Amino acid sequence: MAHWTFLTNHTQVLLCIARNPRLTAKEIAAQVGITERAVQRLLDDLAKAGYISRTRDGRRNVYEIHPELPMRHPAQHGYAIRDLLNVLAPPDSSDQGEPSATEPPEPPERML
Repeated sequence: MAHWTFLTNHTQVLLCIARNPRLTAKEIAAQVGITERAVQRLLDDLAKAGYISRTRDGRRNVYEIHPELPMRHPAQHGYAIRDLLNVLAPPDSSDQGEPSATEPPEPPERML
């Protein structure tokens, strides 16, 4: 049986950036489970479409998401990226610091 997931790699990369905008492509690749080169292509796609901006901070990129932009698929007409991020990468209200760059965050408890 073929392996598939509900979220695309574009979404996975966007979620990584939402959780920590200072991650490197190598760190994102480790979290998503794809190559660093694939991450670079996905970041380029997101930047060209206007969903993220990159700025340099020393030798690192810092990413900014533009959450007001619309979802791309017609089935999500009327929804913005913010809506997706609010569900899958809500702002952290705790003062525990940033998650580890190589460890994905713990999944939330299931809602029944």
